Amino acid sequence: MKSGKVLTVLIIVLAVAAALMGGLYYFLQEFKVSTVHVSGNSRYSDDEIRAMVLDDSIIGKNALYLRFKYRNKPIKDVPFIERMDVKFDDLDTITIEVYEKAVAGYVDFLGKLMYFDREGIVVESSDEVIEGLPHVTGLKFDHCIVGKPLPVEDPEIFNEILSLTQLLTKYSIVTDGIYFSGDSSITLYLGDVRVLLGDMSYIDEKMMRLKNIQPELSGKKGVLHLENYTENADNSFVTFEGD
Repeated sequence: MKSGKVLTVLIIVLAVAAALMGGLYYFLQEFKVSTVHVSGNSRYSDDEIRAMVLDDSIIGKNALYLRFKYRNKPIKDVPFIERMDVKFDDLDTITIEVYEKAVAGYVDFLGKLMYFDREGIVVESSDEVIEGLPHVTGLKFDHCIVGKPLPVEDPEIFNEILSLTQLLTKYSIVTDGIYFSGDSSITLYLGDVRVLLGDMSYIDEKMMRLKNIQPELSGKKGVLHLENYTENADNSFVTFEGD
């Protein structure tokens, strides 16, 4: 009689365990995220963004778990990312919307690369060089704090940096760096060629001229003078001095 009760209890326990296992299997399979759309990213690949959101735990790809985890909770503290929002399109489909920090360039400070935005706010400290962003030199400052503006004498310099980076993109010019001297003159570095732009006057015209000249600079070393551009300038204002 006693053994019969034990057997009954054992059967009940096994049945409950089987039901729980079946429920867990259903929970994991029925609500498993199989499609992930990523938008707004350029600094990280789609796969890297997915790996930040979906972990490898037993429930890391479960839609209900993710909905609870990221409900009204944007993902932050990712380098060069302002935030990431997770949206649930269906039981098995999510969209990750990436909002990147607007980075204008970077400076060196105490062995680190300090990236700043269009207002001059330092948004990130990193050892990584990001292709396509200019290395800015010549700025004078004695300290640098993430989340604070670079303490330069003239904050208007950041408007000039932004204008330059936009024109570099517009004319598909890849530069190794931008140097600002104390007299407000600007030098671009294109490989072994130094391009003297002078100040920001007629900067669009200067950059357009540089775009046209750039193929002729391949393999050369020296200084390209564009600083003497005037409103009625002809090609005579452009000179090249070889090293």
